[in-house]
Amino acid sequence: MEDTVTGVRVDVAMTVGVRRERLWELITDVSRTGEWSPECTGAAWLDGDAAAGAGAQARVGARFEGRNRYPDGFVSRVVCVVTEAERPSAFAWVVLDDSGDPERAASIWRYELLPAAEPGQTLVRHSFEHGPGNSGARVADRHDPGSMAGRLEQLRGNMAATLAAMVASEQDRCGPAD
Repeated sequence: MEDTVTGVRVDVAMTVGVRRERLWELITDVSRTGEWSPECTGAAWLDGDAAAGAGAQARVGARFEGRNRYPDGFVSRVVCVVTEAERPSAFAWVVLDDSGDPERAASIWRYELLPAAEPGQTLVRHSFEHGPGNSGARVADRHDPGSMAGRLEQLRGNMAATLAAMVASEQDRCGPAD
């Protein structure tokens, strides 16, 4: 059977009115993701990572658990491993499948933060790529080969909504960037 899932991806890019350094802090504070995301209801650092100081958790090899709720009411918990943490320009992680092998990740997520044309703004590139591991999306695609296109559109919308809510919460807290 042909693998039509591995490598499918979604990319979202937007310029936001938050400085790179501050946006990196928000993105890497996984405990706040549930405040902004339409799908992720929360996340928490695991093991010794939970006791690390602010910003120290976002390091290569650190693990966190994410909790998601889907439109059909299904709830899942996933373990994620940070694969890239370069302050203030990149943060990435893989979602492990049941094998627990990062090389067979269910998905790969990445934020890239670049200076924008205007001071105080950041060009954010956020991506999702399905890995070779097992996932609900892979199972759904086996049962309905056309379902992946809908899931990718849903992810694109959720990624954009999460970024917009994150930026709005920061601007509400301290006003627009200078």
